[in-house]
Amino acid sequence: MNDNNSNKRFIIAAVLSILFLIPYMYFFSPDTKTKEVINSANKTIEQNNAPAISTTPTIKDETKAPISSSKIIAKIESQKVDIEIDELGRISNIFLKDKKFLNPDGKPLELLSKDSIKPLEMRFSDSEINKKAFDTPYTASTSNLNLDSTSQSITLTQDLGNLVIKKILTFHNNLSYDIKIELSRQVEYFISNGARPIADSSPYVFKGVIVKKNDDKLEKIEDGDSSETLTFNKAKFIASVDRYYTTLFFNKDGFDIITDSTSNGNALPYVILNDNVSFSGYIGPKNYKDLSNISSDLGDVVEYGVITFFAKPLFLLLEWLFDIFSNWGWAIIALTLIVRILLYPLTYKGMVSMQKLKDLSPKLKEIQTKYKGDSQKLQLHMMELYKKHKVNPMGGCLPLLLQIPVFFAIYRVLYNAVELKDSAWLFWIQDLSAMDPYFILPILMGATMYLQQHLSPATFNDPTQEKIFKLLPVFFTIFLITFPAGLILYWTVNNIFSIIQQMIINKVMQNKKAQEIEEHKRSKSDKN
Repeated sequence: MNDNNSNKRFIIAAVLSILFLIPYMYFFSPDTKTKEVINSANKTIEQNNAPAISTTPTIKDETKAPISSSKIIAKIESQKVDIEIDELGRISNIFLKDKKFLNPDGKPLELLSKDSIKPLEMRFSDSEINKKAFDTPYTASTSNLNLDSTSQSITLTQDLGNLVIKKILTFHNNLSYDIKIELSRQVEYFISNGARPIADSSPYVFKGVIVKKNDDKLEKIEDGDSSETLTFNKAKFIASVDRYYTTLFFNKDGFDIITDSTSNGNALPYVILNDNVSFSGYIGPKNYKDLSNISSDLGDVVEYGVITFFAKPLFLLLEWLFDIFSNWGWAIIALTLIVRILLYPLTYKGMVSMQKLKDLSPKLKEIQTKYKGDSQKLQLHMMELYKKHKVNPMGGCLPLLLQIPVFFAIYRVLYNAVELKDSAWLFWIQDLSAMDPYFILPILMGATMYLQQHLSPATFNDPTQEKIFKLLPVFFTIFLITFPAGLILYWTVNNIFSIIQQMIINKVMQNKKAQEIEEHKRSKSDKN
């Protein structure tokens, strides 16, 4: 295996690291689930021209819902949030007022779409009850609540004649709320935690529904991929999520869940019930610590795909470092240093191996020239040379290959962490979740990557490979220029640590080589 092939592997690994930047959303193939309950409900509902569970994600069509679904009957307010409840007994919208969540124009951030299914929306298997429910407005026990001091409760009542529904909602400062549903008689019904928030339009992230099943495994249904009805028994939570925000229901005792599909392949989530019940909900940012404090299961709403097993501990380490430095930027730098220290033994061996390969390059060329027409002898003599000088031809690639999953995990953590939103580092970096407004960090990243390349031992026999190799810093800079500043900060600092480490190793190798030359001269002198 020659140095030329080693360089090829290096370039391929570098290009692969770019491809790993674009997270491909993996999810487990869903088991085949029964559709009997939901199909029965939809059949009777559609016969009466009422909103069906699978085909009507919105209640705006007046032929199906004569009452105005936009009329607000109650508002819950605090310094952090405004919540609106409409006359269909749903959480119509929620507005985040904290500084870090404000829109660029300084207005509160609106989380829910006007045209999607809303939290607390109810459907009934009985088509007559279902139609009447969308024709009859709820009444509220109060029109205004203030959460700044203590938790507050509101009762929503809907009188359908032969069925009275009460939703007793208790809202808390941490954006969670308790739900108690009381029915005057038993009927089968479905209640939704709502469609996913629409406050973030970022690409490369999972958007859809997450269910934590009773075996603690997660089922993910990505937007556009829902093609069948799924049911889950005794699930611990159901969450509709985008990059930063979620609306969810959870229950420590578990509840039965069903997800149907819209025409565009998005999942419609519901809890299946038939009697009085109590459980809880949450609408807001996917802040890991806040969610975990509400319920230990809710930490799993923040997930990173198939690499979660590795990315989650990295986030917990990052959060611990933030508690020390009180600054996410310095926490990222500290995390980078820790990762470099942990990888140092392998990185050191890889760098030494690359240096040795460079030193052997003249002898390798001699062998390649001598045995050009005999590949078997060429490989044999090359392996003997490697063995004699104790060189692993693959050793130089190992550090880079190891950094790919590490970088991918850190990428997922930094790209999905709502904690970084509006979090300043220093000087011009005032939001680590947004791109560098002056492109200073991306340019610095490209420059340090080029310097690291220049210091790293590499010998190219193919001019085309050398050109591609030298263009990689430009390619990476252009590709990552709009990525979050926190991610670019990690890569830039990682490059700087690599440069320092490479300079130290180069110095050690030079001293070692000088010592070997001196010993050789001394030995030759002694013989004479």
